[in-house]
Amino acid sequence: MHPMTLREKIGQMIMTGFPERKITTELLALIKEYKISNIILFSYNLENSQQIHTLCKTLDETIREHTNTPSFIAVDQEGGVVSRLPNEMINIPGAMLIGAAGDKKNAYLAGKITGEELKALGINVDLAPVLDVNSNPENPVIGVRSYSSDPDMVAGFGVGMMKGLKSGGVMPVVKHFPGHGDTAVDSHLGLPVIDKDLNQLLECELIPFRKAIAEGVPCVMSSHILFPKLDSQDRPATMSKSILTDLLRNQLGFQGIIMTDCMEMGAIKDTYGTAYGVVEAIKAGAQMICISHTPKLVKEAVHQIEQAVENEEISMDQIDAAVENILKYKNSYQNNFQNNNSEFFYSETYKKQVKEMVEAGITKVSEEELPEVGKKTIFIGSYAYRSTLATSAVNKELHFAYYMAKEFHGTSIDVPVNPGEEDIDKVLEETDPDSLIVYGLYNGHMNQGQIKLVNALHAKGNPVIAITLRNPTDLSMLHNGIHKISAYEYNETVFEALTKVLKKEIKPAGKLPVEL
Repeated sequence: MHPMTLREKIGQMIMTGFPERKITTELLALIKEYKISNIILFSYNLENSQQIHTLCKTLDETIREHTNTPSFIAVDQEGGVVSRLPNEMINIPGAMLIGAAGDKKNAYLAGKITGEELKALGINVDLAPVLDVNSNPENPVIGVRSYSSDPDMVAGFGVGMMKGLKSGGVMPVVKHFPGHGDTAVDSHLGLPVIDKDLNQLLECELIPFRKAIAEGVPCVMSSHILFPKLDSQDRPATMSKSILTDLLRNQLGFQGIIMTDCMEMGAIKDTYGTAYGVVEAIKAGAQMICISHTPKLVKEAVHQIEQAVENEEISMDQIDAAVENILKYKNSYQNNFQNNNSEFFYSETYKKQVKEMVEAGITKVSEEELPEVGKKTIFIGSYAYRSTLATSAVNKELHFAYYMAKEFHGTSIDVPVNPGEEDIDKVLEETDPDSLIVYGLYNGHMNQGQIKLVNALHAKGNPVIAITLRNPTDLSMLHNGIHKISAYEYNETVFEALTKVLKKEIKPAGKLPVEL
């Protein structure tokens, strides 16, 4: 440790991103001058397996040249709505769809597939799994990213995925401590508050984290959420010593790396300022700081950390302990670019296993036998939209109604994601009262025109099958006589499985992992 300068040590503690598919001059300057040695990749950095492998190799070589240490190269590859890898690669189902299939082995397998794929690409950190308990159906940012509303189920499945990732040679990062499931605000946009005391958290939100810690999780990500009953100074978890040090380190006994969620999210940037938040997070006990997008903010943060060490606000011992911990895990998970196995990315076995997981999770919520779907069926839906900044960019070419109408030689109607009165009247006029309607809902609880339209079609006398392609909460708002299916995700693999369900080639055997 002695040969490292303070700046080199701080560079070990910061993770940042960049907007291109090659290293930018700004990023190169951060690596050279600010010794930044950890990178987070997003969809816009990732084109295909060859480009990703070349990029990661170049990043690692550049970081080793200027810092004499291995790199962490990270990605948010949760599966489902948070999948950063290109579509043609193996993207696993999301947490709730895996939870619906009811088999913990699937969570492990999903982690193993992802871990092996990322490691072969040169990515050695996955910011997953999500250990948040889906305890608030109105949560705008977690939703289907959670395995269940049952904390024990979240613990079992989350730890399964964590172990799968580790078996693939990738460091898992469980998130968002001490729990983001019971919020009604998206921390990308504002500062959520959870008014629970420690005992309430121990009975729900903390169960999965305690299980992960007992099973040797290497890294925990903190959330930007206020817990007034845990922190008397009203600081979000990321900046709270009582949450990161007293609770996570001392009470729960976590020894690994404490990582922050991105310090450019609205909850921190707009409320406290990123650089100030970074210094406070380190004082609270955070060891790895994410500043995902803006070089100027990275530089500001580095200067302010240096200042805080000089002023003895942050002790040198604390910096050294963080760097020692980070280097320990970097050595365990470092990339070996000699062993590139490019056939892996198109493994037919893994693709088949992903399809089987998806088919096992599709859930029929209503009891009646589904009506026959055929040429006279009218399929209604909208394009998916990016409902939160956490989720990945959506595929603008994929439309539920068009896809299904083509499969069944039926009719398709495109509606806005939140149909107004005029849109509803128009659809009611256009649809034959005898036709079977299949409606693909996408967050109808947040876009209630969808709910109105489905219920209006049912009231008109049409037989209706409603399929939720995101949060199953939508189903609780529909009339009783409507056939209800929960599919959890809006992608081609799910549409293929739904086609088989509607053709009655497979039975939808999943079980809802949340209460409606």
